[in-house]
Parts: sequence; C-alpha cells; structure tokens
Amino acid sequence: MAEVRDDVRYLATHEWVKLEADGSVVVGISDHAQDALGDVVFVELPEIGTSFVQGSEMAVVESVKAASDIYAPVSGVVVACNSALEDAPETVNDSPYDAGWFVRLTPDDPSSIESLLSPDAYQALCDDETH
Repeated sequence: MAEVRDDVRYLATHEWVKLEADGSVVVGISDHAQDALGDVVFVELPEIGTSFVQGSEMAVVESVKAASDIYAPVSGVVVACNSALEDAPETVNDSPYDAGWFVRLTPDDPSSIESLLSPDAYQALCDDETH
C-alpha cells in the first residue's frame, strides 16, 4: 500500500504540498502517484520566479508508462526547484516525499492549503481508485 503522510495536504491529481516554517510550501507527487507512473525517467520543472494559479500546470513528469502534468496546489511564485531531479529523476520513485520534491513556492495565500485534501480524505481517494 502506498504511503500517505500526515504532515502534508493533497490534491485529487496526486500532488502533495507541505507548509514550511518560513511560510513557503514544498510540492511533489505522492507515493501513490509515483507507483502508478512506474519508473520516472524525466522531470521538467518551471523557472524560478514563475507565478502559478492554483490548479494550473506547472511541471511535467515522464515515466516509462506515460507523461503527466503536475498542477500547482496553491497560487504562488516558484522560489526554488529541485535541480537534482534533472540528473536523477528516479529520486521521485525512491523518495517522493523527501529528496524527490519538485518545487518550493511562496504562496499568495497560505491558508488556501487548508482547502486541500486531508491525509484521510486522500487515502480514501486512493482506496477508491484501486477498487
């Protein structure tokens, strides 16, 4: 069974977001998503300084099975990208919640994270998809 972390919020499209102490948010894809994708072979990340509206496409992840868009969980500006994924995209498979993060955003409204799926709600969504 895929790992669902208690310290993050989720989107129905399988991205996760974690609020950091400095007010920024870190974004990645869930363990369920990386498992469904299979071996990740390429990650295309946005430029630092790019602004995104919640729900808009902000990155692309490609695997041996498919290419998938990654959506912004909140509106905000990209302040950091995980450039290590350029040389080691498989990190997304190995460590989706830690070393395999995609971007860090400064959110326009940090409280918007509260509207995302709780860990329990996301687990229920994943359970529904596998049945």
